[in-house]
Amino acid sequence: MNHDHYEDAYIQNILESVKSIAVIGASPKSERASNRVTQFLIDQGYQIFPINPGHAGRKICGVPCFASLRDISQPIHLIDIFRNSTAAYEVVEEVMEITPLPKVIWMQLDIRNDEAANLAQAKGLKVVMNRCTKIEHKRLFSL
Repeated sequence: MNHDHYEDAYIQNILESVKSIAVIGASPKSERASNRVTQFLIDQGYQIFPINPGHAGRKICGVPCFASLRDISQPIHLIDIFRNSTAAYEVVEEVMEITPLPKVIWMQLDIRNDEAANLAQAKGLKVVMNRCTKIEHKRLFSL
């Protein structure tokens, strides 16, 4: 997989096929990109699970926030990572411990970790790096 370029069909298929998304590093602060993306994804009809240990038990964008992926009792299709590139590997390691595995690991703009991508792909997950779910959704699905 060439992570420097993704075909539109690859991204579109991901965004059309997933229904539930965990946003790792979600923030309650409206000025943060993770908050704006979380709200956008909710508005598009995705089931969102914000993950932020510092805000667990509270709500972000009107939905309950969790401390970790292990606290979610239902399948998650896509993991949307708003952590730095170094932390992305730890996130993917945690993802490998949940059952069932998600379909996709998505690293937001400026986040790239090839080792994390290789780990996910070795388990059959699709990977997107250095792309924004909101930007890609708007680009591919705007009328």
